[in-house]
Amino acid sequence: MSSPHSPNQNHLLAALPAVEFERLAAHLELVSLPLGEMLYEPGEQLQHAYFPISAIVSLHYVMESGASAESAGVGNEGVVGISLFMGGDTTPSSAVVQTAGHAYRLGSQLLKQEFNRAGSLQRLLLRYTQALITQVTQTAVCNRHHSVEQQLCRWLLLTLDRVTTRELVMTQELIASMLGVRREGITEAAGKLQQAGYIRYRRGHIAVLERAGLEARSCECYAVVKKEMGRLLADVRPRENTSAAVR
Repeated sequence: MSSPHSPNQNHLLAALPAVEFERLAAHLELVSLPLGEMLYEPGEQLQHAYFPISAIVSLHYVMESGASAESAGVGNEGVVGISLFMGGDTTPSSAVVQTAGHAYRLGSQLLKQEFNRAGSLQRLLLRYTQALITQVTQTAVCNRHHSVEQQLCRWLLLTLDRVTTRELVMTQELIASMLGVRREGITEAAGKLQQAGYIRYRRGHIAVLERAGLEARSCECYAVVKKEMGRLLADVRPRENTSAAVR
């Protein structure tokens, strides 16, 4: 029986020309990413890059007080570990699995070698990095100037864009930690969205009933991030099927 998982489920890997993909294919390792797993910690030397196919990874910073906030999320549109090809090798932020799923893992040296060939992978990763910077910037502005309800709508919409279901396994505590707000604020905001008929919340599960309602309640930040991602990766198209094997 064939595996239900494929590197083509990650948009960046799917867009690589066959020749470039085949150089990496034998080294791509399918890994399961459970909720809450720490992929890397602040200051830690990165050993792998992760290309999510169904998992979502949160990039966030933890203060000395223990308070934290997400700067960006990475799903099947991108890669976790941009420090590897940007020359830093470490980062002051953490990468934690926000939504359980799978990813393909690639060793740091192999990623660097392919990046330094200055081919399609390099162009894709640099454009994705610009899109990620837009997300980080917009998140900072949103957290400073918009209401908790607007932030929650933005965050839910970005999460929905990365999954194939409308039911999310997500506690209010986790969302509060991601947004850097008090749990009570999330409870109030989620209550308003549920009362409006846009979501249904029960014991760590959020079902989105009306996406259009979330879009209407969200601030402009979601649209800015989505538009920029689409602009930068507009010509990213899946290659034809390849026979290269992956683990």
